Amino acid sequence: MGAVLLDGEALAARIRGELAERVAALAAGGVVPGLGTVLVGDDGPSARYVEMKHQDCAQVGIASFDTRLPADASQEAVEEAVRAYDDDPAVDAFLVQLPLPAGLDEERALLAVDPDKDVDGLHPVNLGRLTMGRPGPLPCTPAGIVELLADYDVPVEGRNVVIIGRGLTIGRPLALLMALKRPHCNAAVTVVHTGVPDFADYVRRADVVVAAAGSPGIVTPEMVAPGAAVVGAGVTFEGRRVVPDVEESVAEVAGWITPRLGGVGPMTRAMLLKNAVLAAERRAAVAAERS
Repeated sequence: MGAVLLDGEALAARIRGELAERVAALAAGGVVPGLGTVLVGDDGPSARYVEMKHQDCAQVGIASFDTRLPADASQEAVEEAVRAYDDDPAVDAFLVQLPLPAGLDEERALLAVDPDKDVDGLHPVNLGRLTMGRPGPLPCTPAGIVELLADYDVPVEGRNVVIIGRGLTIGRPLALLMALKRPHCNAAVTVVHTGVPDFADYVRRADVVVAAAGSPGIVTPEMVAPGAAVVGAGVTFEGRRVVPDVEESVAEVAGWITPRLGGVGPMTRAMLLKNAVLAAERRAAVAAERS
């Protein structure tokens, strides 16, 4: 019997439907959620990713704002675009699409973002809130992974979770999130990486494995305990083909597994929309208190 597929595409579609209802309720009260993007240069994948975000916004009724700057834009021009969104009451949340062209300081640009409008949930203030277990925008991919596991009733609380990869966008914040005492988390979390010899020994003892290394086929069937849940969050592009961190044959051993396409990616996009709607709901709540 093969593993249960963790269908992120189907769950993301349900989440978008729920968000559309929340957006309609906000609009009925005079608040239209707004999501902004800042794209610098003409990098093809970045442009396509930004376009997908705007399509997602249109699908659920979120107003989208698109700021585009040339590849030779100055640091001051980028930060001016960020400040414009910070100061615009119609924009509840926004992002600066990375990577920025060479010569621009990404950290400076990201630090200029108002933490309450940080739709990616990766501003240092929001990572601090996550560490403290305080409310704030959650990093999109980690939040999407947690929701995906919860939707399929994968046992996580009190279980052994091993995360392969310590990157800022997935590995580190996911470890913080899954260790918190909150529903569908509260796990014993271990993070392994290239500096850990024989990391496969850790993986074999895991009830849940999240591969976020960006290394094709780094997780093989021999490394996975029978019945474990396996999430492939890291990918590599070989030409136009997406190659996941998890070998497809792992499905013969695992109890649950994400598909090569339609697993974590759609959930990341859905969580970005969710962060934007939550920001708009906070704006509506503040307005109601003042009225």
